[in-house]
Amino acid sequence: MATQYRPSPLIAAAFPIAAVSDSSDAPKPTGLDLYARFAFAGAVCCSVTHGALTPVDVVKTRIQLEPEVYNRGMITAFRTISAKEGAGALLTGLGPTALGYALQGAFKFGGYEFWKKTAIDYLGVEKASANRQAIYLGASGIAEFFADVALCPLEATRIRLVSQPSFATGLASGFARIAREEGIRGFYSGFGPILFKQVPYTMAKFAVYEIVFEKAVAATGKPKSELTPGTLSALNLGSGLMAGFAAAIISQPADTLLSKINKTKAQPGETITGRLIKMAGQLGAKGLFTGMGARLVMVGTLTAGQFAIYSDIKRALGATAGVEIAKVATSS
Repeated sequence: MATQYRPSPLIAAAFPIAAVSDSSDAPKPTGLDLYARFAFAGAVCCSVTHGALTPVDVVKTRIQLEPEVYNRGMITAFRTISAKEGAGALLTGLGPTALGYALQGAFKFGGYEFWKKTAIDYLGVEKASANRQAIYLGASGIAEFFADVALCPLEATRIRLVSQPSFATGLASGFARIAREEGIRGFYSGFGPILFKQVPYTMAKFAVYEIVFEKAVAATGKPKSELTPGTLSALNLGSGLMAGFAAAIISQPADTLLSKINKTKAQPGETITGRLIKMAGQLGAKGLFTGMGARLVMVGTLTAGQFAIYSDIKRALGATAGVEIAKVATSS
């Protein structure tokens, strides 16, 4: 007999619609309503996790941009920044981080569900199940492209605030100054590296998560529908952690280049491609993986949290009508 989902008191209070979703007679959302719920769940999980890890991101960015100063590990870097600039410096860029990743999360998770469903409808469930890894990779890659269009201006603002604390007082003033002095090019100078970073990152993130979660559910010997909410949360956290580690390693070189290219303005006549090639040559293989330790902690933690929060909010909102193609029983 299937285990009926009961949201935690916190989720139930935040999303009263969960009470309706618990009723087996309640109609499941479909179409735009369903994907809006996917997008909302994605926006919340990404904004909350990235926002909570802003101090780690500040330290990681400083290590990448000033390795000659912050070269004694993540904990020492935390202490150095706090001692020199005050504890508040560790929250630099919180505004653009929370807003930027809310937008990105909506497009990423909502888009992933949409493109996955589109591929399943085109291929049919049986053929889609046989080729599910390719669908996971393709759907996540397409979704991330559109997510990055929304994220890039706010990420450029965040990096400028972190790398140049005196650049502006916050999100609004920093965004306005870049727009005034550099125009749209200033916001999208890092679009190439952000795609180079985020698309492989997201493809690895979703593909590894889906595969690890499928294996984990199969290992329980039960269909997903018969697992308790606590078990599902544990499986989501563990699968998300593994996915986060894989995604962090794959995307680290591009993350370093993104931090570097957004630190300063381009010189007259200098192309984005030329700047990237020059920076990569100067950094070398070792330099491209600067800050890897901090990023493994950050990405592993936030990815685990994202999938756990996303799944719980989806269930709370009754957004369980997605088509599953894993080779284990996964009906919600």
